[in-house]
Amino acid sequence: MWGLWMLLSATMLHTFLLLLLIGTFIRPSQPMTREEKNKLRNQVLEMFDHAYQNYMDHAYPADELMPLTCRGRVRGLEPSRGDIDDALGKFSLTLIDTLDTLALLNKTVEFEKAVRRVVTDVRLDNDIVVSVFETNIRVLGGLLGGHSMAIMLKESGQMLWYQDELLHMAKDLGLRLLPAFNTSSGLPYPRVNLRHGVRGPETRTGTETDTCTACAGTIILEFAALSRFTGDPTFEAHARRALDFLWEKRQRNSNLVGTTINIHSGEWVRRDSGVGAGIDSYYEYLMKAYILLGDDQFLQRFNTHYASIMKYISQPPLLLDVHIHKPLLPARTWMDSLLAFFPGLQVLKGDIRPAIETHEMLYQVTKKHNFLPEAFTTDFRVHWAQHPLRPEFAESTYFLYKATKDPYYLEVGRSILENLNRFARVPCGFAAMKDVRTGSHEDRMDSFFLAEMFKYLFLLFAEEEDLPFNVEDYVFTTEAHLLPLSLSTASNSQPPSVVNNMAGEELDDANFEWTCPNTRLLFPDPAFPRNLREPIRSAVDKSCPRPAAIREPGMGLPPLRAQDFMANNPEHLELLRRMGVSLIHLKDGRVQLVQHATQAVSAVAAEDGMRFMQEMMELSSQQQKEQLPPRAVQIVSHPFFGRVVLTAGPAQFGLDLSKSSSGVRGFVTVAEPYNGCSELTNGEIVAGRIALLQRGQCMFAEKARHIQKARAIGGIVIDDNEGSSSDTAPLFQMAGDGRNTDDVILPLLFLFHKEGNILLEALKEYSEVEVLLSDKARDRGTDGAEEEDCSTEEKDQSSHTSSEPLDESKVTTQEQVADDSVVEQESVQPAEGLDSYVPVDVGEETAGDGDSDSQSVDSLMADWQEDLEAFKQMEKDEL
Repeated sequence: MWGLWMLLSATMLHTFLLLLLIGTFIRPSQPMTREEKNKLRNQVLEMFDHAYQNYMDHAYPADELMPLTCRGRVRGLEPSRGDIDDALGKFSLTLIDTLDTLALLNKTVEFEKAVRRVVTDVRLDNDIVVSVFETNIRVLGGLLGGHSMAIMLKESGQMLWYQDELLHMAKDLGLRLLPAFNTSSGLPYPRVNLRHGVRGPETRTGTETDTCTACAGTIILEFAALSRFTGDPTFEAHARRALDFLWEKRQRNSNLVGTTINIHSGEWVRRDSGVGAGIDSYYEYLMKAYILLGDDQFLQRFNTHYASIMKYISQPPLLLDVHIHKPLLPARTWMDSLLAFFPGLQVLKGDIRPAIETHEMLYQVTKKHNFLPEAFTTDFRVHWAQHPLRPEFAESTYFLYKATKDPYYLEVGRSILENLNRFARVPCGFAAMKDVRTGSHEDRMDSFFLAEMFKYLFLLFAEEEDLPFNVEDYVFTTEAHLLPLSLSTASNSQPPSVVNNMAGEELDDANFEWTCPNTRLLFPDPAFPRNLREPIRSAVDKSCPRPAAIREPGMGLPPLRAQDFMANNPEHLELLRRMGVSLIHLKDGRVQLVQHATQAVSAVAAEDGMRFMQEMMELSSQQQKEQLPPRAVQIVSHPFFGRVVLTAGPAQFGLDLSKSSSGVRGFVTVAEPYNGCSELTNGEIVAGRIALLQRGQCMFAEKARHIQKARAIGGIVIDDNEGSSSDTAPLFQMAGDGRNTDDVILPLLFLFHKEGNILLEALKEYSEVEVLLSDKARDRGTDGAEEEDCSTEEKDQSSHTSSEPLDESKVTTQEQVADDSVVEQESVQPAEGLDSYVPVDVGEETAGDGDSDSQSVDSLMADWQEDLEAFKQMEKDEL
């Protein structure tokens, strides 16, 4: 399914597309040798075996593998992760999703065993609510891809026992998904109960009103294939109706679609439009539906949308969301990793130049962070730090290599393999990255990792004779499942739908591009791709300026300046009282600044109070841009060996770990007293070790000075707020005490309560625990210099108008928290009687209960909460 598409017209009812390779437009002088490619191909096979066998050994028949704790993820038995878990239906998801990968990788014997297991063990009538979108692309697509492979093998004389068992299961599942389409619009409900459908109290679903565009528009390939395999037109008809409705609801001036739509009224709920999360595979399926089904309407719609994408969204090499009604107005200043599929789709379209440019931008971001962060800003900094081992970048790399034969893309593929092995590989599989900046892991290995990643990497390095069949005879679904192009001539017992096309307009021939351009003519210079890549590489390399010094707010000279404020200074507190500013203590140890203008001692003092509050917000906004990146606490001793990495908050004083090539390594010891607020009584034990301290009762710098006096080589402060976690709380940054802290020369890091307990429990279970404090996790078991990390996390400024919390008189969080929402923009305007709110951290920490539940390391790790709330929408869309 690459490059040049040649349309073959015939006298039959259905036309279909034969996929041919784009002609090579460069002849590299030093291509990768066949021996090197074979070595990389074999490495892909070994990595697949490592992931697949650990799933079968430790997780099957569960839906997914939890690679850190070496067990299966069973919905209902593990802590809920919210919408992410809607992909799990107790139907051995990973095995079904991996079926056609086994066949493509020449693992015929294991494929046959897997088919028998699915037929024998998997039940589809579970009383469980699942995502229609995820179940369609992963399970229905997996069953159909497995059926396609089984038919292919049977025709070659293998698996003669196979009697369409997977197809029967696919039809059963299709019938269980159909109730979701029972809406006035034809758009499906986002969820369905596999046993009870969507109506009735026993279904526990059917009350939703919204769905994403990709969720409703990524059905046609699987449902049409099911109709044509079985001869039942019902499935294809429902999928076409949903696509027809989305097309009718496009914004007619911009010809763009929004991200979220009301399934009953058709009103756009989210009107931002891009090619990433929430929309991505809708565009992909328009193109591929034309390829698979031969319906001209799909091509027309795709080309109409594509022209608008290139006009409004594409800003080479960037792809930025816009508003559908005002497409010249950007909707956000960051991009999500799901748009990495788009260069591959552009290759299929035949638009090679922008594909090269966007792919190169993505590659440079990957080189900076080892993986694509889930979201990154327009200056290529981390916005969302997770990376669940997504395959979209590998997919586009494969398509670009097939289109160009440029060995550059083989080297890109090599880097993908190396990063997976260096940073994601664990003893029980491959673990998703919780934070690409620190190298910390999540206990998850999604099924799409086996379904997609290893397909594209194997195809990238395999020679034609390595493949068990001609992949050009198949179209890849969005989950990389293989559907035969021969379905284009199979009858679905009804003619293609003819919907009201643009209110009755005839098809416009200008919207059809029947063949792709000859790239040899477009790019006669063999160096052309390299010339496209070079300026992009330079732009990304120059996009990490050092933070500027904190700017003075410049709001006059009030009696107390925000940058001088210390929450533990009695004189400062008295000045605040005179200005009508009081402090409210919060449960998490912070205080909230509240300004009541009427309580000030005078009108002048009230005006000073307003000015102070405004300065506090401006200072927060300035320092938010200058936050230090997170650090890593990596447990390196037996039996962890560097596999457990805890995300830690940095300090604004002491040793800068980003300037240390090796970090600080040592055994940990609990300080006595635990709060570290006085001279240590166990100084002879702490000497030469890393001290563990509890947050509270004194300043961070004071704790650091006490353990440094005891000759400790580093310190880790553990939060005393029970239940706090880096999964759910903004990253904590420790500031000084308002004095010169140049005397502190050891590193000090901060762990939230949950991560700190993992370290404490390890210390209980193993008398000696050695850790590495560093700017990011080092290679597991290998040495090597790390590339400079340039990943200061940015925020979408448009949604935040409040001051960041302060700790020890300074801003402490990488992201704003819910309490910040009480600060209104107008609260800083000097108006009589107006109250202002600014939450800050307590400068002098309050003591907390340091007792922790007695839990094992495994149970604590399993109980880690997953992603930020803002990230859940992306995950729900599979994206």
